[in-house]
Amino acid sequence: MVIVVAAAIRRAGLVLVARRREPPGWEFPGGKIEPGETDEEALRRECREELGVDVIVGELLGETPIRFGVDLRLYAATIVRGEPEPLADHEELRWARETDLGGVEWLPPDRALLTALVAPRTAAMPVDPTR
Repeated sequence: MVIVVAAAIRRAGLVLVARRREPPGWEFPGGKIEPGETDEEALRRECREELGVDVIVGELLGETPIRFGVDLRLYAATIVRGEPEPLADHEELRWARETDLGGVEWLPPDRALLTALVAPRTAAMPVDPTR
């Protein structure tokens, strides 16, 4: 099983979305877990590589299959250092209101996680980024 992790990064009532070059479309930033990494470690690494930011990873919001043998997990995340820039696979970043997310041209796996993003959540403690 291959796991891909993605970050639902919120700031001031907005959510960060990223437009991929290939395949073209909008997604939550993230990437594949490398051997020996936890979900949280992979997501922190991916946010540094793709966005140039350090994040605290919070609760798991949802999970969906991308294709056979590959699952996408969406985590809440908060930027603790840096300002996001499209550094790697993305050509554009945008802060969007949750109410506008339905109108975004999402890649199918990310679209499947929209309900998990806006569903009522219980408070969860963020994961310590130094772990």
